[in-house]
Amino acid sequence: MRVVSSLAVVLCFLLSTVPAQPQDVLTPVIASPLRPTAFAFQGTDHRQHLVYELTITNTGSAPATLQQIEVVDKDSPAKALAVFEGEALLVRLWTPGRALATTPQIEPNGTRLFLADFTLDGNSHVPHTLLHRFHLLASGPPGSPKDEAVPYTYTIAPIAVSTDIAVISPPLAGEDWVALNGCCEPTGAHRGTGLPVNGEIHYAQRFAIDWMQLDADRRFSHGDGKDVHDYADYGAKVIAVADGTVVETLSNLDDQPVGSLPDPKTITLENVDGNHIVLDLGHGRYAFYAHLQKNSLLVVKGQHVKRGQVLALLGNTGNSSAPHLHFHLMDGPSVLGSSGLPYVIDHFQVAGQLSREQFDKTGIDGEWNEGLDKTSSSRSQEFPLDLTVVDF
Repeated sequence: MRVVSSLAVVLCFLLSTVPAQPQDVLTPVIASPLRPTAFAFQGTDHRQHLVYELTITNTGSAPATLQQIEVVDKDSPAKALAVFEGEALLVRLWTPGRALATTPQIEPNGTRLFLADFTLDGNSHVPHTLLHRFHLLASGPPGSPKDEAVPYTYTIAPIAVSTDIAVISPPLAGEDWVALNGCCEPTGAHRGTGLPVNGEIHYAQRFAIDWMQLDADRRFSHGDGKDVHDYADYGAKVIAVADGTVVETLSNLDDQPVGSLPDPKTITLENVDGNHIVLDLGHGRYAFYAHLQKNSLLVVKGQHVKRGQVLALLGNTGNSSAPHLHFHLMDGPSVLGSSGLPYVIDHFQVAGQLSREQFDKTGIDGEWNEGLDKTSSSRSQEFPLDLTVVDF
């Protein structure tokens, strides 16, 4: 009589049937949220946005190929809230070393980061918990040929969803401020900056915005644009977005020459963001202001500040090639070793939207008399999305 592995037989049976009730399932590719909670927040497109990351690991002996990832509501899993496949999947897959993956295939024992972002209608029900339905090819059950990949579909990686979003006032004043490098493009300058700090990967800049201002001619700079004073926003007053306490400052760095970045050999975790301020806003939220002018800080560590108080002047220090204010919220005082938090601004005016196509061609050197959608509207408790033009 030929003896066969009872374990292999049982596993093959489980994988080939649809269970009537929850039971163990072989999952050679595993996944978990990088942070336990995702946040749903209202953008200037009138939609609810969710932005978070999954860590995905192939535990099998054969390469695994991700074919599709669906996001579903745990309470209503039949209908997908978002579907990522093809290019939409690949552009959101990163290596732990902060490089875009070139293929949806994950080597045995390999790990990828999946940078999720999707939207819901503004009036839609926001799920309490999200799950992720994976469609993939991966190693078969024990007893299968070592290098053979078989198809799988299973649902894993629960993540809680919160609507507890900070409401802040603007970090600047005046008209025609443009949200650059903002939410939620998967390949945006801030979106892929997951850094290994203090033993964990942190996306502190997940919701960061680089604020630059257009001048009266609808340009970011005049003249040849090679001097900091050529920029409309240089020297602008930087403002406290809420009552808080100053927990960190740096103020002794010189402006970086316009058009170039610092020598990488001179960059440290302390000076990468130039002169800066961290405010403790309470309730586990911290505000971060970066690239400030040298010796322009009007506050010191330990000082309590009030909403609307002037903190410093906008500059071009640290890892910056043109004057701008880098601003974000985070869940800890560490500039790079915290998790970025979304927020909404209490009141502001949307003055228009820069053309994505034109900006991709010209960057900040463009003229925006023609490439600016001048639709204007008053907004309350929304997050300014990428290339939105705002009056504060």
